[in-house]
Amino acid sequence: MIVIIDYKSGNVGSLQNAILGLGYDCEISSDPGKIKKANKIIFPGQGRAKSARRELKKSGIDKIIKSTRVPFLGICLGMQLLADFSAEDNVSCLSVIPGNVFKLPAGLKVPQIGWNRVRFSRSSPLLTGINNNEFFYFAHSYYFQASAKYVLATTDYGVEFPAVISRDNFYSVQFHPEKSGLAGLKLLNNFCAL
Repeated sequence: MIVIIDYKSGNVGSLQNAILGLGYDCEISSDPGKIKKANKIIFPGQGRAKSARRELKKSGIDKIIKSTRVPFLGICLGMQLLADFSAEDNVSCLSVIPGNVFKLPAGLKVPQIGWNRVRFSRSSPLLTGINNNEFFYFAHSYYFQASAKYVLATTDYGVEFPAVISRDNFYSVQFHPEKSGLAGLKLLNNFCAL
């Protein structure tokens, strides 16, 4: 079973509908027991890092995330919370993928809401069948700056930053695949098929 973590940070319904539409069983849950038993975990999110981090700690889901060995996909804030530290609220994150989260540069319209081209840096099963320089939908004010060895794809909005990151069983994307048309659905399908 694929489990989408519900930690009171964003609309998870559209993500669940996208995955169900691809033909996969999927459940939204905040139950640590169900999350532990999942064969794949998706960690979406919108909102603020501090309140999301507090919810994860209160529920014990933070420990499950750090110890899981199943395929894991972080989306938007879910990606950023995998970092070591976030400049948003100066909060310590989960330290799953080394790196820090920074605010988009001053002088830009923030949050960035819209479509960006994503340039592949390395091949990955997550990106199979997706064209390089494909457009994906972004809605964010912060970005995760990780070491190049973890970066699968980049984009730019005033600064170049990772759009897709991977380490071991952890994958993460800054964009919203469920809102990114056919390319986003292909990425979700690739993840679900891992």
